[in-house]
Amino acid sequence: MSKIRFVAVAVLAIGIASSVPASESQISVGVNIGPAPICPYGYFDYAPYDCAPYGYYGPDWFVGGIFIGAGPWFHGPAGFWGHVDNRFDPHYGYHGPLPARGDRPFYHFHGNEARDGHGHIGQAGHDAGGEHALPGYRGGGRR
Repeated sequence: MSKIRFVAVAVLAIGIASSVPASESQISVGVNIGPAPICPYGYFDYAPYDCAPYGYYGPDWFVGGIFIGAGPWFHGPAGFWGHVDNRFDPHYGYHGPLPARGDRPFYHFHGNEARDGHGHIGQAGHDAGGEHALPGYRGGGRR
């Protein structure tokens, strides 16, 4: 009789296991493929990544005169902190115009906050005083 019980339990277990609906696996990776939209001063470092107004980014955000970006297109080095002028930040009440496609950057900058390009506020490790995004600026962020 013990053999019949063992077979009955095994058949019951197999029947229950086969009646459970199969679930589909789903894997997703948050990677944006393709070039960043063109904006003269990049984007804010938080969603929805609208074009930043002129003067928002300081020279820390430029390497060799090329904007290294922010938002999902940010490609700065590990441990990067760059100065911004948060008076132009909508989170701090800015409601002014944003640059249009093809507009030239505005070169008047007064950094008052450091950001890491991923929405975090912290210390840049150097003072923003004396930083100016002048025409022909070649990066570095320090004078």
